[in-house]
Amino acid sequence: MTTIDWDAAADSFDEEPDHGLRDPVVRSAWARRMETWLPTARSAVLDLGCGTGSLALLAAGQGHRVTAVDRSARMVEQARAKLAGTGTEVFVGDAAHPPVGKQRFDVILARHIVWLLPDPAAVLRHWFSLLRPGGRLVLVEGVWNGTGIPAADLTALLAEHTERVHHEPLSGDSRLWGKEVDDDRYALVARAEPPHRHTEVVDVHLILRRGSDVLLARRAGTGYADGLLHAPSGHAEDGEDVRAAMIREAAEEIGVELDPDELRVALVMQHRGPGGNPRMGWFFEADHDPARPPRNAEPDKCSELDWFPLDALPDDMVAYCRAGLDGYRAEQRFLIHWHEDDDTVAYAPRGTRRAVPLPVAAAPTGRLHHVELWAPDPAEADAEWGWLLGRLGHVPYQRWAQGRSWRRGDSYVVVEHTPGPTDGRHDSRRPGVSGLAFHVRDRATLDALLGDAPGHGWRPLSTGLPPYADESGPYAARLTNTAGHEVELVAPWSRTVPATAELGVGTGGLTR
Repeated sequence: MTTIDWDAAADSFDEEPDHGLRDPVVRSAWARRMETWLPTARSAVLDLGCGTGSLALLAAGQGHRVTAVDRSARMVEQARAKLAGTGTEVFVGDAAHPPVGKQRFDVILARHIVWLLPDPAAVLRHWFSLLRPGGRLVLVEGVWNGTGIPAADLTALLAEHTERVHHEPLSGDSRLWGKEVDDDRYALVARAEPPHRHTEVVDVHLILRRGSDVLLARRAGTGYADGLLHAPSGHAEDGEDVRAAMIREAAEEIGVELDPDELRVALVMQHRGPGGNPRMGWFFEADHDPARPPRNAEPDKCSELDWFPLDALPDDMVAYCRAGLDGYRAEQRFLIHWHEDDDTVAYAPRGTRRAVPLPVAAAPTGRLHHVELWAPDPAEADAEWGWLLGRLGHVPYQRWAQGRSWRRGDSYVVVEHTPGPTDGRHDSRRPGVSGLAFHVRDRATLDALLGDAPGHGWRPLSTGLPPYADESGPYAARLTNTAGHEVELVAPWSRTVPATAELGVGTGGLTR
């Protein structure tokens, strides 16, 4: 319990930027938060420990009926002067047991009060008794220089009364405090509702592809993760399926009207932010159409819209979005991404990886397990196959003196040198495996591979067919390496990538 003389502190109380809210930037930042914490409809708000009435004034200005209480007569005197003409009632009284009789309120607001209470559990029980059913308790608290109450402790105290507690970190928003802060400040919004069946917010995220690039938006002015990059995203509304939600959000955020058949499910991820509640995220993939270029359709929520390479994503991203894109690139279909309360919302390159991929049920019988290739020179094979398979999404798997392997999913390719086989180049015309064929995402990726291949020991071969003939079949390119191994790369036809005639590209297979 503090021994601060609040009457003596009243005259200088408003000098702190977050107390007096004299700075328009600070006042606006608190007003935006209050708009999200308080109901949109006109409501009865009880401000406990109101101080000089700065937050009560914001609530009144947003159309609410406000009652304010503070134990300091001097604070109340200043609050009455500040709130004159707003219809707000201001009383001298103990915030733990406010002098409001049998009145009930839609909202109880208390900033930096709970940490001062000798018996916070009993006080919270009384506060909930003053709320109408469905009302909300808004608590702004923190830990400063070792004093205060951690969010986890306060959330535990609230669990007796509600299952719905929203945790909102505040330390990272310097506009609220008029300065940068390095302590822990937060808000908890608890709803006065009886226990109910668990529900989760469903959000949708768009992975818009332009070849090997993806579209990202930089958040701004939202109060959450501002300054960080995130895929275009939003929440499904009541009665709305996830595909419809994605189409609506794409139109609202980036001005792109997508057809349902343009969307492909890329990943489903259950995620939880630091100190927050679980959410279910659906990630959809769609291809960029130059005829419908994306634009920043919500400049009040987004400061930048740009393309970034999927295989070299920036670090300044929202952590769970980065995890989703990394999982998508690794062809994972289901993820759990569960933050600990002291994690950062931002992706931390050296932080603990929270993403846990979930295996997908599948019948293993008949699927390819691995392919083995003989190579006359293991070092040469390591360089050539390592480059090509790496570009195709395989990762190094096994390594021994005379061999290497690269894995993708549960299948892998082995390239090794053993003393048994006859030395010399591989001849695809002899009986046996003629070559390997790999899917390539699109024509732009195929073109890029062809352009880089000669520098990594792979020479294009002619298919004997016209390049990029028409849209009736896939595009294919054939490559051979120093050892004579042949590989075919096959990409679907696409309207969204401009045509370029590359050596060795056509619609044929590996036959000569």
